[in-house]
Amino acid sequence: MINISWDTVFEALKLVDLPENTVYGVPKGGMIAAGFLKHAKRTWKPEDANIILDDLVDSGATKAKYEQRFPSAKFVALVEKQNNNDWIVFPWEADHPAAEAQTDSVQENIVRLIQFIGDDPNREGLKETPNRIARAWQNELFVGYSQSPTDILTTFESDGYDQIILSKNIEIFSMCEHHMLPFFGVAHVAYIPNERVIGISKLARLVDIYARRLQIQERIGKQVTDALMEYLRPKGAACIIEASHMCMRMRGVSKQQSSMVTSSIKGAFFDDPRAREELLELIKI
Repeated sequence: MINISWDTVFEALKLVDLPENTVYGVPKGGMIAAGFLKHAKRTWKPEDANIILDDLVDSGATKAKYEQRFPSAKFVALVEKQNNNDWIVFPWEADHPAAEAQTDSVQENIVRLIQFIGDDPNREGLKETPNRIARAWQNELFVGYSQSPTDILTTFESDGYDQIILSKNIEIFSMCEHHMLPFFGVAHVAYIPNERVIGISKLARLVDIYARRLQIQERIGKQVTDALMEYLRPKGAACIIEASHMCMRMRGVSKQQSSMVTSSIKGAFFDDPRAREELLELIKI
């Protein structure tokens, strides 16, 4: 086992942390590494990057995939394995010696927040709260940061099917990036195939990848349709979301019955009113 130090990470990042660079971090390790950049711009979309950043080159499969799809970008890894028998451990991973100190630091910050609001972090009901919050953030509420559409959007031949495919009433839970309060509702995701299709469950998983991050509702819909158009190449894609926001119900204007509807429509759904009308009718059924 080889434990990579923070010094090694930051030294490697110096090569890409330049103001003229736009960096896309490959989930999961590359995204974590990109989070430490101070000067370079970061992007969610690899096609907008001139640097593709990953934590590790192991078999080389990931590197080859990104170099083939985005030849104008330079692929950079913090570490390239010299021996396939080496087990590389980065400082943000649970079994790294530095990880325990990092986790302790996160929990200490949560303790301070509990004290800030006026409660006692040592009382029985709150003793394990910092640990529970850290686990929930990492493994559930914000797990989307460690996931990518490339991991799930395997395509298949459509066998000539060229009509609307719609997944309705996908439950959506996310956290508002402005106040870190929840918003929740349903998403309707549709596309019109262009020779290729994906498994229907993948539409729900795609929504979750983007919802399980700090978000605004408008961005989720756009990210879903952008991913479908990029990876599936359909004739059209749409994502319509209706959600209730706790930042409007619990604070501010305190409007208890309010909800927000957003839409992102691309391709045939945008260009052809008949396709758009058919989609809206299918959602109503």
